[in-house]
Amino acid sequence: MTTSKRARLGRNLAAAIAVGVGLGAVILLSLLIVPQGFVLVLAAVTAVGTWELAGALRRGADIRVALPVLLAGGQAVVWLSWPFGLHGAVVALAATVLGCLLWRMTAGAAHFVRDLSASLFVLVYVPLLVAFAVQLTVAPQGVGRVLTFLICVIASDVGGYAAGVVAGRHPMAPKISPKKSWEGFGGSLLAGMTAGAVCVVAFFGLPWFAGLLVGALLVATATLGDLVESLVKRDLGIKDMGNLLPGHGGLMDRLDSLLPTAFVAWAVLGILLPA
Repeated sequence: MTTSKRARLGRNLAAAIAVGVGLGAVILLSLLIVPQGFVLVLAAVTAVGTWELAGALRRGADIRVALPVLLAGGQAVVWLSWPFGLHGAVVALAATVLGCLLWRMTAGAAHFVRDLSASLFVLVYVPLLVAFAVQLTVAPQGVGRVLTFLICVIASDVGGYAAGVVAGRHPMAPKISPKKSWEGFGGSLLAGMTAGAVCVVAFFGLPWFAGLLVGALLVATATLGDLVESLVKRDLGIKDMGNLLPGHGGLMDRLDSLLPTAFVAWAVLGILLPA
């Protein structure tokens, strides 16, 4: 592959595909063998994502979050949301906030507001949003809900990437993510809405046009999540959140579109499929 072509693709494509297939296999096996086993995957994702984001904040801006409290509290948010629903997640979230306050008080007043705000950002951005993925998993028809959520986001990513590489001409947000184009967003919408229509018919027997709405909402949120993380990385002056996944960067670089979309998927599927 030539240097110019590699630059246009923007990543090591072979490594990215291999890692993506591996992650997909882990998710599918956990869902199809023991659906609740996916909660264990989500708990691991929460721990790694929290660690990476805390490291990026320290590396990029010398912001020191209450990492031990966040790691423990994040697990509480995820696991308590399984048997106790969002009530359990909120109780764990509030307890973790108190823990972050106490932890940061011991370091004195310097940068107190900055560090505490960053801790609360990490807490909400990773564990709380993952808790909505847990709620998708343990709900009736949970496997179908999770697969709809994941397939739509993956289709959005693949469709946007392909359309952007082939036809991307007009930058969508040049000051935030120069490689993201309106043509790529159109590809994301087409792929994501198609995936949504197929999923709601196959998994739930709902009308195909309901899936178009699901797909469009998830694509819009996934795109917003991607742009938000780009802003965070630009603010911190870093390229990737980590280097755990070859061809992708860190785990958080793959979670950027998934985290906020988990909430929207939980909300819209909860309306279409009331318990």
